[in-house]
Amino acid sequence: MMAAAALTAVVALTATGCGPSDEPANDKPTNAAGDTSGGGKFEIPKEIQDKLKEHGFDLDKWKNGEWKNWSKDKWLREAGEFINPIIKDFWNPDKIGKAKPPQDNTKPGDVSEDQGKTDPEPDAVPAKAVGTPYDKTAPGVGLLVFSTPEGDARCTATVVKDPAHPGKSNLVWTAAHCVHAGKNGGWYRNLIFVPSFNKTGGTAGEIKNKPFEERVPKGKWWADDLATSKEWIKDGGAVPGVPMAPYDFALMHVKPEENTGGKSLEEIAGGAYDVNFNASPIGKIPSLTAQGYPAEAPFDGASLQQCTDKPTRLSMAAEKPTMYRIGCTMTAGSSGGPWFTKGTDGKLQLISNMSMGPRPAKWAAGPHLGPEAKSLFDAMSQKWANKQ
Repeated sequence: MMAAAALTAVVALTATGCGPSDEPANDKPTNAAGDTSGGGKFEIPKEIQDKLKEHGFDLDKWKNGEWKNWSKDKWLREAGEFINPIIKDFWNPDKIGKAKPPQDNTKPGDVSEDQGKTDPEPDAVPAKAVGTPYDKTAPGVGLLVFSTPEGDARCTATVVKDPAHPGKSNLVWTAAHCVHAGKNGGWYRNLIFVPSFNKTGGTAGEIKNKPFEERVPKGKWWADDLATSKEWIKDGGAVPGVPMAPYDFALMHVKPEENTGGKSLEEIAGGAYDVNFNASPIGKIPSLTAQGYPAEAPFDGASLQQCTDKPTRLSMAAEKPTMYRIGCTMTAGSSGGPWFTKGTDGKLQLISNMSMGPRPAKWAAGPHLGPEAKSLFDAMSQKWANKQ
């Protein structure tokens, strides 16, 4: 049992925004969505078009810069309202390089909802660099970048297996706060996933001299469908939304910006992971490894890092699912990154994602993926079962 004071200075390990980029956006739209080749005609389902009309949207204007309008009545927030037309070359080298977590100077108070079972705070575990090249050592893990009202931002995400498309998944797992602002906002925009970002490692300064292809070796994949928990949409957010961290998970369906010859994300990325929605009790898991692209000091967001520790329990409230907690010094930018254990077959399986931790970084917490997460996953898989 841990007093609420031990959660002082807890903040989401997020990239919910940074200052506006100095680089003007290339807002020229391209054909966005019919097939997996990246060359199909952009089509939005009729029910989404109807929703857009309710909000007074002109879709052509939206694709050509109206997406920058973050006014309350223009910010789509409900589960079925997400749209994300491909804007070709929007994410160029400079723009990706400038996407950073927020420089947050807030000093949040104690989280008073710590009413359930919580274990003592773990010792800090120093993050270590993942071996390179990442497409061999951590295939399927990558960078997630997106636009927010405050500017371009970043998180981490992971390719997960799709039972409806064995070996050909286009599904990506991340944190809710990396895709949706929660209680006071809606879906973020221009979301893309970059598997094996900066695959050969190096610092942010070093990679500026590398070909852009090394930073995006498996291409840029735009989210064309998104789902997160109803709890996060209703009450999630920044520090006041910390009690919703047990529901801080999200699932994307993606498609490529460029032609892949019909190949799926899983095929291009070189790997995908099973999601275990029925993992062993936290106290019975001997080891857990978290991976991510931390971007706050002492990290610069260029390299993939990881922490391995035995997970313990963190309860935000007695009536909410207990979270996993590990010692880890990864900072903001690692949010949404995978938390792996080994299954009975010895292969890595995803059981959680990076959600929150304190500043300075000493430990991190991730949600338990139970019935709510499985329902979200099953619905997305079934929705795309007869198409890709």
